[in-house]
Parts: sequence; structure tokens; C-alpha cells
Amino acid sequence: MPRTIWSGAISFGLVTVPINVQSATEDHSVRFHQYHLEDMGRVRYRKYCELEDREVDQGEIGKGYELSKTQVIPISDEELQRLPLPTAKAIEIVAFVPLDSVDPIRIGEGYYLAPAQPVAAKPYKLLVQALGRSSKVAVAKYAWSGRERLGLLRIRDDVIVLHAMRWPDEIRDPSELLPEPVEVSDDEIEGALALMDNMTREDLDDPEFRDTYTEALEQIIEAKREDREPPELPEPETAPGKVMDLMAALNESVAQAKASRGEDADAHEIPKKKATPKKQPAKKATAKKTTPKKSSRKRSA
Repeated sequence: MPRTIWSGAISFGLVTVPINVQSATEDHSVRFHQYHLEDMGRVRYRKYCELEDREVDQGEIGKGYELSKTQVIPISDEELQRLPLPTAKAIEIVAFVPLDSVDPIRIGEGYYLAPAQPVAAKPYKLLVQALGRSSKVAVAKYAWSGRERLGLLRIRDDVIVLHAMRWPDEIRDPSELLPEPVEVSDDEIEGALALMDNMTREDLDDPEFRDTYTEALEQIIEAKREDREPPELPEPETAPGKVMDLMAALNESVAQAKASRGEDADAHEIPKKKATPKKQPAKKATAKKTTPKKSSRKRSA
């Protein structure tokens, strides 16, 4: 069972739900240390006091805010815990919004919130069922690690999940990254949609959604342990940045997607729209000029 990393309560109006916070994810990455290559001795970082010119223990280290090069204000963990904020001990719900109104770029790490005491079971279940029926998520404020944060509460398998969120002013404006204006044809858009259809999945439980980078690292470590040559890295089929025929690339991508799913890869051409012949404007009928007939009557003298 994951360890509790924070304890407090969810504040929902006048309803309080005591909770324990636990990490919702695990990191299975391969970890490296730093070594002196000459003798493979472990290289470590030491905590050193510049004024006393000596190494210090963890118990001698605390937080401080630098006002200037000569003045530092010490701040203790106890002082941070006694901050005059309602969010210092509680995850305070401030609003409810539709999930699709939240830009995913603002959503960060996820944490499971578990009821901390038997008395918390009923208000916890109340909030779970209310969120489930509303099809909304809760936006909350909370204070961890020396700063107030914004969070999003949602339900996953009848458990409340807290996602850390970034404040609006922490999101950079991407407008300066926009490419130069270009034209994209309808055929190219249809080709991209056809590729999306062939790459559509019902869920992310497919074996292809796995950490191949970690697997490759493990193969290298195992090969070197057995004094074998590490496996060679396959060359990419297309060099990054290489100019290509966009429609040909889309057609080939659809073929590969179909082949990976065991479908007929030969019938992969993206249907091109037949050009509709332009209607020629109807020719106006040219009116024939009529010469007025000369009167056969003779004028009387």
C-alpha cells in the first residue's frame, strides 16, 4: 500500500471529509547514479556551508529567503504549517465545472484521496456520488510544500482523485510558436482523417502502449552484464526534417496501420475526390438583327 504523503480534509461547504493523500502513479524508469569513470567510485553531492567551509548534516539545514546578498530571512517548517490560510490543512473546493472546460495543459500529477477515519466514509461517499451524477469536476485550493496550489477533483473507480493544476498565469502564450501561414488541401485533410480512423482504439490497454525506452535500457544493461554487444538501434525510415510528399506519406501510413491490424494493406489508397467539372455559363442567344422591310406603297405626289 502506498504511503500517505499528506493528511488533511476536503472542505465542501460546511461538509468536512478527513482524507489521506497517496500517490496515484508509479515510476518504473531505470535509475542511474554518477560514478568516477577511472575507478567506478560513486560520486555524491555533499551539502557544504560556504561561510564555515565545512560539510553540514541534514539536521543543520533549513529554509531561508534571500532579501539581499547580506540578509537572509530564515523560515521554519513549523511556521509554514501555521500559515494563516484555510487551505493549509484542507483541500477547499471553490467551484464545480465541466471537465471539458479545463485545458489539459493545466492538469498535472494525480493523487488518490482516501477517507482517513471511519467517520469520513459517509461524507466521502456523498461527494463521490454527487460528483458522479453531476458529470462535473471540482476545482479546489490547497497548500503543500510552501505554496498554495490549484487542484481538480474527479472520480476514478469510486475513488476521489486530486490532480495538481497550474494557475492561469503559469501557462505560456503559444502564439509566438505558430508556423508561417500555409494552405492545406481538402484531400490532405481527408487523408489525415482516414489515418486517424485506422489508428483509433477503444482504450489504451493495448500491448503497444508500453515503455519501450525502459525495455531497451534493460536490454543494454543485460547485454553488458553478460559481456555481449548491446543491440543496435534501428535506423529511422524517414530522416527528421526531410521534405516528403504529404499525400504519399499519408497513404503509406494508412497501409501500415491496416497491416498492423491484420487488414488488407493493398487496398489502402485514400479515395480522391473526383473533380466536379465546372459548369460553363450558358451562352446568351444572339438576337438577329432584322432589317425593316421597305414599304411597298408609293408615296403619292
